[in-house]
Amino acid sequence: MDQNDLLDALEHIDPAELDYHQWTEVGMALKEAGLPCSVWEDWSRSDAGRFHRGECAKKWETFKGSASPVTEATIFKMAADRGWRSAGHELDWDDPISEGGVIVDKNWIEDRSIHIPEEWEPHKQLIAYLEALFEPTENVGYVTKSWKKDDRYLPAQGSWDRTAGQLIEALAQCKGDIGSVLGDYDPAAGAWIRFNPLDGNGCKNDNVSEFRFALIESDELEIEKQNAIIHELELPCAALVFSGGKSLHAIVRIDAPDYGEYRRRVDYLYNVCQKNGLVLDQACRNPSRLSRMPGVLRNGQKQYLLETNFGKQSWAEWKEWIESATDDLPDTESMADIWDDLPELADPLIEGVLRQGHKMLLAGPSKAGKSFALIELCICIAEGMKWFGKWRCTQGKVLYINLELDRASCFHRFRDVYEALGKVPQGLHNLDVWNLRGASVPMDKLAPKLIRRAAKKNYIAVVIDPIYKVITGDENSADQMAKFCNQFDLVCRELGCAVIYCHHHSKGAQGGKRSMDRASGSGVFARDPDAMLDMTELELTEAIRTQLENKAACRACCALLDKRGCRDAYGPDDALSKAQMLEICREHLTGADLRMLDVEIDKAKKKALSQTAWRIEGTLREFARFDPVNLWFDYPVHWLDSGMLEDLQPESDAKAKATHAAAKRWGSKEDQQKSSKAQLENAYNACLSNGKVTLYAMAEYLDLKPDTVRRRLKTDGGYWVEDGIVGRKALQANGDF
Repeated sequence: MDQNDLLDALEHIDPAELDYHQWTEVGMALKEAGLPCSVWEDWSRSDAGRFHRGECAKKWETFKGSASPVTEATIFKMAADRGWRSAGHELDWDDPISEGGVIVDKNWIEDRSIHIPEEWEPHKQLIAYLEALFEPTENVGYVTKSWKKDDRYLPAQGSWDRTAGQLIEALAQCKGDIGSVLGDYDPAAGAWIRFNPLDGNGCKNDNVSEFRFALIESDELEIEKQNAIIHELELPCAALVFSGGKSLHAIVRIDAPDYGEYRRRVDYLYNVCQKNGLVLDQACRNPSRLSRMPGVLRNGQKQYLLETNFGKQSWAEWKEWIESATDDLPDTESMADIWDDLPELADPLIEGVLRQGHKMLLAGPSKAGKSFALIELCICIAEGMKWFGKWRCTQGKVLYINLELDRASCFHRFRDVYEALGKVPQGLHNLDVWNLRGASVPMDKLAPKLIRRAAKKNYIAVVIDPIYKVITGDENSADQMAKFCNQFDLVCRELGCAVIYCHHHSKGAQGGKRSMDRASGSGVFARDPDAMLDMTELELTEAIRTQLENKAACRACCALLDKRGCRDAYGPDDALSKAQMLEICREHLTGADLRMLDVEIDKAKKKALSQTAWRIEGTLREFARFDPVNLWFDYPVHWLDSGMLEDLQPESDAKAKATHAAAKRWGSKEDQQKSSKAQLENAYNACLSNGKVTLYAMAEYLDLKPDTVRRRLKTDGGYWVEDGIVGRKALQANGDF
């Protein structure tokens, strides 16, 4: 038993709706489940009209336990009768069948009439009943004497000292006079019989020798309706008796090995009947219960045996049938029936990536900005924008479930992302945030709570960040993770929305793995979602870092020149060269401005070099696979790369990463042996990305004086220099320049 499930069920029961007996049963069940009295008291407090301080504690002390205790199944049943269902809670013997487990709609079922003939042979009725329920050597309990109380006839204690064989033999010779065998009965009251065999020493539950049958009785529906539901449910009935009053008595096969199992099976049976519209007399649960005896009269009506041995053949067969019929699984469909009228595909939520109502996983290592990426996605859905500037999002309401950040940090992060995107917030009414840091529960408990809170919100997406906070079970277990991921399906199905969540990479370098194999834990994580986007970091080369620094310096120069009214001092080509822009700044700015420029360039370089580069690869179920997308993470947002990162590859293993780190610090072995020719070629190629290659830019890249670079270029012979511009000479057919 899961106490969270039990408490959840308790929330669905209003104590004001219960009578005193039911209220005490709740207390007994809570104590039996190991919960403290305070739980019962807090729940009872909501019934202000009847709650009295100290009453719960006083009553609690009287619950001493018994051989047949009231268990949590009572609470589950009460809650289920009031519409409660436990998402992800596996059905057990003690649990109520869910609302989805309905076979019969009593409002539509056709009545099933009963036939009682005018002429009958009472003794044969009783013989057929005994033969259907008892072995010849088993003792039978019955009652023919009665007494009257408040206009009701009640049975006396009765007899239990004869076997079914003895009774059948005597009845066969009684010439229709049942009274000569069992004793005369009052025709106004009728007679009773116990449906389970006894040990011959009494008629209590403790005297039941075989827990073979249970009694189903309902007097709130018309007889014909009762009969129809009993047959529609295919109850494994040994006998069906008209009571001579307002009800049918169905004797149902239970075949329990002991009293404890009998109680569990009867609870299950009653739950199924209740769910299918057969409101039962709850007092009929006991295995020693009396039922109406066929073959006698009751106030002018025949207590009549209608049928024997119908429905399923055994309890096990019936239970298997019930669970297969109420498993909430869809029926099979013939392609021939739908070929010309195929259902419409769900509309895209993220164009080319994810449909509405489907699931998506965003995986990546630490510091990839996954949370920022999901916040960006929430904003793009709320505003109807392109995510990462690439994928158009359908506008609609979105719920962001924050499991990691404190409340203030979460809200500030949304504002920061809005401002960094340069977007005026117009869709804030589409953005809801559920802050659960410190209050998160496992996903199988979160899902039903989420469904209840979001049922009327019309969300088109629910974003869960991150899922490690709500994982249930071992993330490396395929079986356990399959059950965990099923909770996302439940949310999708119940709310009709997409579920988007993020997860971390496994340890170690990821470049040598397929994108779908990088997420930590079982492969279920990669195979379960309809779309999986994976983020891997790209290691920047020195050439790209130099480009970032140069572009940052150029932007700083342009900004200061613009601020001083010198916008006409430079052209588009000039704005691509740091050296050229510095020369222009020296010509048009004063000494104070130049000192300010140094500070601004330094700030711009640091910000540029703080960016990290990322590649997103996708594994999609509904759309064609897209080419890898390269992004810059410039805190707090991601920007689409313009082509600078296209040729980079993630590190494929730890050794390569270590080698790269060493090369950055000391220079690789190959770098140390490079000729002047190779150094010039690297510098020229790096500066070429800015458009024109200048002598000053190459000098800056090589950290040499311009004159030194000019001499090397001349010595190399493969380049020309004219007015500070450097170009590459054409290669002749003979290999000379």
